[in-house]
Amino acid sequence: MKVAIYGRKFNDTAISYVQQLIDCLEENQVELIIYSAFHAYLVPRVKLPSNVEVFTRHDELQLQEIKCMISVGGDGTMLDTLTLVRDSGIPIIGINMGRLGFLASIAKQEIKTAVDSLMKGHYTIEKRSLIRLESDKELFGGVNYGLNEVTIHKKDTSSMIIIHAYLNGEFLNSYWADGLILATPTGSTGYSLSCGGPIIFPNSENFVITPISPHNLNVRPIILSDNQVITFEVEGRSAHYLATLDSRTETLDTHTQLAVRKESFQLNLIRLSTENYLGTLRNKLMWGLDTRN
Repeated sequence: MKVAIYGRKFNDTAISYVQQLIDCLEENQVELIIYSAFHAYLVPRVKLPSNVEVFTRHDELQLQEIKCMISVGGDGTMLDTLTLVRDSGIPIIGINMGRLGFLASIAKQEIKTAVDSLMKGHYTIEKRSLIRLESDKELFGGVNYGLNEVTIHKKDTSSMIIIHAYLNGEFLNSYWADGLILATPTGSTGYSLSCGGPIIFPNSENFVITPISPHNLNVRPIILSDNQVITFEVEGRSAHYLATLDSRTETLDTHTQLAVRKESFQLNLIRLSTENYLGTLRNKLMWGLDTRN
């Protein structure tokens, strides 16, 4: 069995947990292939197996039989893995070395249990829908899809921008705001939630449009079917604005039109048999935790 590992630099206090992960995988005779930049970071800090392989590009993974990819870090690290697995179908599991961790839901103290579950097949695969951003110019190096959201945001000005939104060509609204978020169900617990958007269950087949600091307080988030195409035109005092796809950002000019739709393939997310979405919501959002209880 071969497992890929991706990660970023992090606090050295987590190094012992990374060593535990490597050791547990080696004990189970798992072959490792590690992302090159992360491998270079680990070499002086962690004892690695002598036969460990290194990869740099997504196509190097697609040429091999990879059981899964382990993301070591937080949700941001997990989002990065999408640009590597792409449409290969390689499932992803996240070990949370950070704080909240909706996607990277395995606590670092649970590494041994998680590896045991992987080896025994005690898990399910959740298929998460992706969002695709299209334009008349190439965006994000051709990897123009994401797991969480597309965001349009003002740039180089403190003034609001105006975002004209259309559903399948029919006018929806002109949003006077700092920006606009178009989130998937997975992304509904991220930036959208912090801006007042609703929580949407992963298999709901919806998008949610959430304005960022709208001028008109009556303009609230709206839930749409994800089989629609949403197009945007942007105007404002600045000639440029920001378009983000998960954690990646492009600067665009106001002549650029954007179209957003559901991507044709999905991301495979590993959930251990000890996990469930409702439990994650309760734990991560601390529902029911009250000093009066």
